[in-house]
Amino acid sequence: MSYCTIDDVRNQVEEARLVQLTDDEGTGAVVESRVLQAISDADEEINGYLGTRTAVPVLPVPESLRRLSADIAVYNLYSRREKVPEHRIERYRNAVRFLEQAALGKISLGPADPEGNPVESQPEAAADNPQRAFTRSTLSGF
Repeated sequence: MSYCTIDDVRNQVEEARLVQLTDDEGTGAVVESRVLQAISDADEEINGYLGTRTAVPVLPVPESLRRLSADIAVYNLYSRREKVPEHRIERYRNAVRFLEQAALGKISLGPADPEGNPVESQPEAAADNPQRAFTRSTLSGF
């Protein structure tokens, strides 16, 4: 199961541009197999990051992963054909930064996150705290 669909990609790229990015044969139509391959590659990249933290694929698919998968898939489509527009590069970089932070447990994937939002560095209260060094009686002469 993919994190996003062809329709998610179509929502980000106008049809004429999608034809340009996928139609190597010159048929004038979107070659869906190339879009599906770009989605598959995006999902593998996502799984590579998140696989260090949780079982993949992540099901049910969190909304954040659907959006990231579409962003990465569009980037993949552009990169196979022509110079990637700057805004697509920035969206890809943002997706990677999000995935890096999610893999570390610093960002939650949202309500559907299977692991919640684990943060390993939270302080813990200890029952065996040392005696206070400064009290009213030890500071009485100052």
